[in-house]
Order: sequence, then C-alpha cells, then structure tokens
Amino acid sequence: MKAVNRMSMAVNIINRLPVWLRRKLLSGILGAAVPYAGTTRIQILKLDAKSSTIQVTNHRRTRNHIGTVHVVAMVMVAESATGFIVGMNAPDDRMVLLKKMTIDCKRRCEGTITAKAELTDEQVALIRNTQKGDTIVKVTVSDETCHEPIQCEMIWAWTLKRNKQANKHS
Repeated sequence: MKAVNRMSMAVNIINRLPVWLRRKLLSGILGAAVPYAGTTRIQILKLDAKSSTIQVTNHRRTRNHIGTVHVVAMVMVAESATGFIVGMNAPDDRMVLLKKMTIDCKRRCEGTITAKAELTDEQVALIRNTQKGDTIVKVTVSDETCHEPIQCEMIWAWTLKRNKQANKHS
C-alpha cells in the first residue's frame, strides 16, 4: 500500500528487512517515540497500513500484584496496535487522537499478551481522504492460552493539525 506520511514511508522501508531486524527496529523506534511503550518493552511483530500485531511479555515492569500482566499494560498494547495503524494512514497534516476506549476485563491472563488490530479498505480510505473524522478500530487481545482476558473497543479520531504560527498571532 502506498505510503501517505513519514511514518508509513519509514515502516515500509523497514518492512523490507529480515524479520528479526524488522521487529527490533520497529519496536525500538516506536518504543522511543511512545515512552510508555518503550518502558514496557513492547514488541512489534507486524505493522503495515492495514494491520498490526504487538506483544508484551510478563516481566517486572508489566506485572501486577498477582504476577500476571497488568490490565494497564494490556490496554497499552491494544491502544498501540490500533493507534499505529491509524497513524500509518493519516497524512502528515493530520493529528491522530484516541477519542474513546471501552475495556471489559473478562478473565485473568496467562503469559505473553498479543494485540492484533485491523482496518478495512473503507476505513483506510476514510482516514486518508477526510480532514476530520473517527472510526472504531477492531482489536483482539489474547494471552498464551488464546483466551481474551480483555475485550476492547477503540475509537480513533483525526483532524487537521493547528497552524502554530496562526495561533501565535491570535
């Protein structure tokens, strides 16, 4: 799919590299851009314009008081998986923001958490071709047993960035 912004151009170039290097670079670069994602050491397994797969392991920085991945870390992985693919499609003159999220905690998790997010062709076209809008981004969060410890609904919005020069003179 054609790159529409600097982020998607960089990811498209990185996606040409061997899988082991691609994962390391994507996780490192996007982890540095989103500090909490870097703190929790998320691993980006797949990222393109229509889908993403992101993991977080059960380690000290992500663990809760009962020894499993904390719900906040699970939500962060779901938010990152959905936000990255919306960001891949928003032109550089747009700002992308999480508008609403609904989280239902269903069960205790076991081991590594994986979030898989997807956009439809219609959603990609909407994000790329409208100056302002929002969409529900489908995401599934599962653990090592393939159960879904949380169910999420993420609504992402985009709008034109404000002109900083115009704001200085207002």
